[in-house]
Amino acid sequence: MIDYISDIEIYERVICGIVPKAKRFLWISTADLKDMYVVQDGRGRPFLQTLSSLISSHVEIRLLHAKEPGVNFRNDFDRYPNLIEGMERILCPRVHFKSVIVDGEIGYIGSANLTGAGMGAKSQTRRNFEGGIISDAHEIIDKIAEQFDTIWRGDNCRACQRKQYCADYKDMLLIS
Repeated sequence: MIDYISDIEIYERVICGIVPKAKRFLWISTADLKDMYVVQDGRGRPFLQTLSSLISSHVEIRLLHAKEPGVNFRNDFDRYPNLIEGMERILCPRVHFKSVIVDGEIGYIGSANLTGAGMGAKSQTRRNFEGGIISDAHEIIDKIAEQFDTIWRGDNCRACQRKQYCADYKDMLLIS
């Protein structure tokens, strides 16, 4: 399956559809992340609650992002202490691709940041116009995973000319 999805479909199929089904691992890359709510059982809940539940179920979560989130996100983040130890993250100011990989079996790559407006979770008149591909084709998932892994491993850190903006640069030198 290779489907083009846009706008509210991103929210429905990625955030509400595949992310909560993760059993082994979840990898997310985004340039920006903000406090985002998802509808579960008819109520809006922080997306971080979904991530916290996954961690409680022993799902390994990795997050690549380009900048620190805002205060509302941080306030919600602090309500889920298991995210601090249970979610690995790397901040890299050069990350601009947006992707989600669940268990190496299904992936999304597209334009939408991990924000309510980006993922289509806001109202019809407040969401961004976004698009992307969702697929279970391993040749696509493997390419998304390799891009993610290249950054995660720090393969580009030594030659990067934006080190002064990278909070995780010193840690990446220890890895690479």
